[in-house]
Amino acid sequence: MLKRSEVDHYIDDAIAFCRNYHFGLPPFAYWSPRDWEDKGPEYNEIRDCMLGWDVTDYGGSDYARLGLLLFTLRNGSLENTRYVKSYCQKLLLIGENQYTPYHFHFQKSEDIICQAGADLLVQVYNSDPQERLAETPVPVMTDGYWREVLAGTVIRLRPGESITLPPYQYHQFWAEGGMSLTVEVSAVNDDRTDNRFLEEVVRLPKPQADEEPLHLLCTEYPPAL
Repeated sequence: MLKRSEVDHYIDDAIAFCRNYHFGLPPFAYWSPRDWEDKGPEYNEIRDCMLGWDVTDYGGSDYARLGLLLFTLRNGSLENTRYVKSYCQKLLLIGENQYTPYHFHFQKSEDIICQAGADLLVQVYNSDPQERLAETPVPVMTDGYWREVLAGTVIRLRPGESITLPPYQYHQFWAEGGMSLTVEVSAVNDDRTDNRFLEEVVRLPKPQADEEPLHLLCTEYPPAL
């Protein structure tokens, strides 16, 4: 389980990494818990659409091997028509040989864009009727190029390259050669209901409280007063 001190350390490193690549973040990326105390209902889109920081070790104990740091910049809602965005944009910071395990999405399609830093490797499978890995040829779309590849093929994305992942297509990914600054552009995202992991994981773990937080995760905002 991640400790709060580790979560804050990873977020501070992420902010520095983004600055190094001139990747701008919105103002709420820098808000402290105290800053959140006077944020009223005018900021409910951040709360309700789970914008902001998301650090997960998938319920494991080795974040460097199995983990991911994300920042949701923009998102709509599958449940609340007040939020009119039909899309989601996320920042993903992926460490070298740091895996996000096999999963697919029931509803959303997504483009995974290797924006800067290290190469991103994406391994793909179709899902079978039992929602396991299928051994059938996998349709792959990368930057306007469509083809079929063997099940389990690893697609290498260099900075500037992207892959389109449709619903029900299993994928896992990791970086090679350092940290990858990756952007996800997708349909509306709901991490509570739209992820199907091949093996059971905890997608939104709660950090162990070893100190007071410097940053709040997207699941931790106080309600509007």
